[in-house]
Amino acid sequence: MEYYSIIIILLAIAIGLYPVATKFKIPYPILLLVVGIGVGFIPHFEKISINPEVVFLIFLPPFLYDAAYNISFKEFKRNSPAISTLAFTLVFITTSAIAITAHFILGLDWALSFILGAILSPPDAIAATGVTKNLHLPHRTNTILEGESLINDASALVALKFALAAVAGSQFVFWKAGLIFFVTLVGGAVLGWILARVFVLIAKKLTNKDVVVSLNLLLPFAIYILSEETGVSGVIAVVIYGLTVSQNKGKLPEKSVAQSKSVLDTTVFILSGLIFILIGLAFPQVLKNIPENQFLPLIGVAFLIFLVALLTRMMIIFSYKSNTQKQIMRISKKFENMDEKKPLQLDKRFGKVGTFKKRLQYFKILLITRKEAFVIGWSGMRGIVSLAAALALPFVIADGNNFPHRDILIFLTVTVVIIMLFVQGMGLPFIVKHLKFKEKQYHLMDSGQWTIDN
Repeated sequence: MEYYSIIIILLAIAIGLYPVATKFKIPYPILLLVVGIGVGFIPHFEKISINPEVVFLIFLPPFLYDAAYNISFKEFKRNSPAISTLAFTLVFITTSAIAITAHFILGLDWALSFILGAILSPPDAIAATGVTKNLHLPHRTNTILEGESLINDASALVALKFALAAVAGSQFVFWKAGLIFFVTLVGGAVLGWILARVFVLIAKKLTNKDVVVSLNLLLPFAIYILSEETGVSGVIAVVIYGLTVSQNKGKLPEKSVAQSKSVLDTTVFILSGLIFILIGLAFPQVLKNIPENQFLPLIGVAFLIFLVALLTRMMIIFSYKSNTQKQIMRISKKFENMDEKKPLQLDKRFGKVGTFKKRLQYFKILLITRKEAFVIGWSGMRGIVSLAAALALPFVIADGNNFPHRDILIFLTVTVVIIMLFVQGMGLPFIVKHLKFKEKQYHLMDSGQWTIDN
């Protein structure tokens, strides 16, 4: 059977499983994953392998653009303290926690341990939206989860780059790493913003809506390639491009916007179905490279890494909640006797927001509930980015020797991803149902005022 024939069969299977998942109320990604693992043991299907470069180029840009385009920029900005905590602070702490675990449990050297940590640190945008899509979570919770998954890949991939350099013998210099990280992110953001503005200017003058739709679909791929070739973050470039286009879509022809959304939704649906089957297919393939006497111990290590990642995430999100509570108490105590009509500028991080009353309300809005914190903590599934990063590990290093423990790192990555998708993905619907969300929703109006919907 030819390679392309197998891909067509897999696409047909993925599309056909959607009504099955809907009827039996099974998370669609989980069902695809199970089928993918089963299909992977069928003769001829083992020919399918995931090329990391193809994954990053074909799958990542449309998923990132779709998520960025559909998220509210104002909601994204308002929840930026929580999003940045999860996308940057949590990624680096999780990388370190997994590295420590791998170093002391498996005996890997520190460079290899940090490679594994960087690979498994970022939750996946595809997994997050795929599992939470039909759970009717509060809007703020979805915004935080989707916003986190939009930008955490950039920080994780930069950390992986430095860990790989350490394996090759390069010396790690903290200030240089920080500078490169800053330039990579800022450069990607600037490039994405500029190209989005150019697209909007061009699209306004085009009369053929098919051309606008085609540009809207193809530009995320072109921007990703251009960014990576120029040494800045392709992830951040595509995200900022999507946010900027979404913010300016009112300037585009209405028919072009509607048709673009329809085409993009269809593209993302087809690709998301294929990618989860491909993740399942990867397990039987990497299993062949692991000696039988190492299989069970490595499964145990994978479960341990899963627990470390989950507990670290829970710790960080509840710490964020606690710190926000402390800020509210500090501000309330410090200004309880002041004139509420006097404008205040309490913190440069958040800027001037008006009177004390509005200021206090702002911090209360930032405060997530225990229910939200638990769901956000539980929802950090890994997915295709981690798998592609693992498969992208080189076969040899600069001195010509084989890359050490490459098969083990890939096996652990695939196993941890599958465990997370099963345990967290299957558990999340039950958790959401048990918690019975009835939280108030907060929105920032165009006037700059905060409003609360019951």
